[in-house]
Amino acid sequence: MVAEKEDVEDGSFRIDCPVLITERLVMRPPHDEDLDDLVVLADNRRIAEMLARMPNPYGANEARSFIANSKASVLGSAIYALTLSETGAFIGCAGLNQTERGLELGYWIGEPHWGSGYATEAAHALVDLAFRATTITALHASCRVINPASRRVIHKCGFQYAGQGMLNSVVAGKVPVERYRLDRRTWASLRSWSTHN
Repeated sequence: MVAEKEDVEDGSFRIDCPVLITERLVMRPPHDEDLDDLVVLADNRRIAEMLARMPNPYGANEARSFIANSKASVLGSAIYALTLSETGAFIGCAGLNQTERGLELGYWIGEPHWGSGYATEAAHALVDLAFRATTITALHASCRVINPASRRVIHKCGFQYAGQGMLNSVVAGKVPVERYRLDRRTWASLRSWSTHN
């Protein structure tokens, strides 16, 4: 799970994808059995328009490709299926991906599960994983400027505004995004504060 020193120096490293258990979620690698639920939830233009790489429509071929790619253990990424601990129901995906800015947090939740705090819960677990499993000095996140729900998740994780940029979305084209950054020192401070409450 820990990055190799020589890998970190060139900006790329591997994060194993351990199963993460939060209060209400089991976060695990995507399985072939997730295919039908993935298609149902991901085939939603409202979600695809907020993301860079999710096509719309989203069918079985796209889901198979996503699951296969997540199994390929791509350098510098950890992709998770988000499932409810009580029922095992698949509700979305989250992950850490290597980008030109460094390691970046990403997530999406199926529309029937919006507004329940699942994205924040998953994001907190992945922020902790990123800083515990690697020697990165900062973690990045971004969201479309028209996505206040994602902005709230990012703020709840302690990220600070770092500017604007553009995102090339396969569905929405070139769109403006807000960029955020969380450095290791701030993360460590937030972790110590939460243990004293």
